[in-house]
Amino acid sequence: MTDILAGHLLVSCLIDLGVDLSFGVPGESYLAVLDGLYARRDRIRFVSCRHEGGAAFMAEAYGKLTGKPGVCLVTRGPGASNAAIGLHTAFQDSTPLLLLVGDVGGSMREREAFQEVDFAAMFGPSTKGMAKRVERIDDPARIPEALRRAYATAVNGRPGPVVLVLPEDMLTRRVAVPPPLPPVVPARPGCDPAAGRQLEQLLRAAQRPLVLAGGAFGVAGARALERFAAAWQVPVANAFRFQDTFDNWHPQYAGDVGIAINPQLARRIAEADLLLALGPRLGEMTTGGYTLLQVPRPRQRLVHVHPDATELERVYQADLALCAAPDAVAALLAGLAPPAEPAWQSWSRQCSADYLANLQGPLPPAGALDMREVVDVVQRLLPADSVLSNGAGNFANWLHRFFRYRGLSAGLKTQLAPTSGAMGYGVPAGIAANLASGRTSLTFTGDGDFLMSSQELATARLYGARSIVVLVNNGGYGTIRMHQERRYPGRVSGTDLANPDFCALARAYGWSAQRIEATAQFEPALRQALQHDQGTLLELVLPMEQISTRQTLQQMQGSRS
Repeated sequence: MTDILAGHLLVSCLIDLGVDLSFGVPGESYLAVLDGLYARRDRIRFVSCRHEGGAAFMAEAYGKLTGKPGVCLVTRGPGASNAAIGLHTAFQDSTPLLLLVGDVGGSMREREAFQEVDFAAMFGPSTKGMAKRVERIDDPARIPEALRRAYATAVNGRPGPVVLVLPEDMLTRRVAVPPPLPPVVPARPGCDPAAGRQLEQLLRAAQRPLVLAGGAFGVAGARALERFAAAWQVPVANAFRFQDTFDNWHPQYAGDVGIAINPQLARRIAEADLLLALGPRLGEMTTGGYTLLQVPRPRQRLVHVHPDATELERVYQADLALCAAPDAVAALLAGLAPPAEPAWQSWSRQCSADYLANLQGPLPPAGALDMREVVDVVQRLLPADSVLSNGAGNFANWLHRFFRYRGLSAGLKTQLAPTSGAMGYGVPAGIAANLASGRTSLTFTGDGDFLMSSQELATARLYGARSIVVLVNNGGYGTIRMHQERRYPGRVSGTDLANPDFCALARAYGWSAQRIEATAQFEPALRQALQHDQGTLLELVLPMEQISTRQTLQQMQGSRS
């Protein structure tokens, strides 16, 4: 065969680039691509979802889990609009993703044709946008060029999403078969030796150093960071929702920096005289609303390492800004000879003790269900390589505070959580994780969070995904209720929910389900769920009184008087 449909060529190019799993909702604007996926179904699997938001979340989760771009296929206007939430999450979370959008034919453009949208304007690339690049392919012969460029853009520098717009009539044209595409090898900038010497000088001059790790770490970098931390006895904290970057069981672990931060860790960051930010972009959540580090010049000496130069000096003036891969700098640090008696040994032990004390928690349960005990059971029973996901809501704070991740040094990524704070992320992310890896996948979700993507339980059933969903049901939007009580006490507005029978809903999708009202019921239910060959939903009934891991609703109300 000397020529093929452009839609088939696009599928072949995806396969050349190593894509073996894709997600989407079918649309008439890219029927030729769907036909290509059928023709090559032995090489690439297409997971048809129930909502484009769920499909985009699944692709984003795949990108987080593998480091390769997740691929999401949607149709024009409404489909692309629905997928925007996953695109935004990939942008804020620095996750590689390709969003392929079927579009109106070229002869229809600029007439406000059926479902027509200007995608360059909608997703336009910028430092405040939703995509690193938006490109329309009008010439089918340029599909290989555009697709490989999109892949490289997604994985290089600060990883992120790229949008490719595919006119319907372009996809149905025949095009000459080109040679196979060569794979994309991500460019990982190294550390300049002179800058490395400056970093060592800053470190040796410190009295209270602290590492903040996150972002685009790999397994080798995580292992190098652990060797450095052990040899130099430097405390390490993980950035917001990058809790699997550094082993939470390591003697030098100090906790995670994000929503509901341990107050003692916040104090330690304020007391530090050197902060080594390896990988994170130092956004709002990781800096406590830009208060843990003063803007623009932090009180602490700051070393900021990031693979994308545009992220350096963007908010903070660093004493040393290194455009380098975190893995490269971690390897450099691991190769440094440590001082015989680090001046910060006592400081480091105190940071670790603060973290361990925070695992206990002074807050007794407000009802029959103890969420800390629930997380302890999850910790004990789940296989070590399990993937844990969550969406947005106060329910996630129990997981973030009490679960201890083994870290990337164990060889696998195990946390999928949206730094964008997107509700509805956890359920599709958990399903994608199981489909992509075959590993045990457990999702924490809330009643408000769950119903934003619960229809993807049908997707899991269709494709044989085995996920466990722990649904914390408190009858309301708990996070917003908490903020209401703090800022507008006694004026509850819009945060109460009328919920369905969640167990009956899950069973209607072909899942197993169990309602749990007391702590003792959870362990046998989870043991049973781990044995099932289909998905399981465990509904945990929690009173709104248990609104956070640190304060009950009554305590919060009492603190105002």
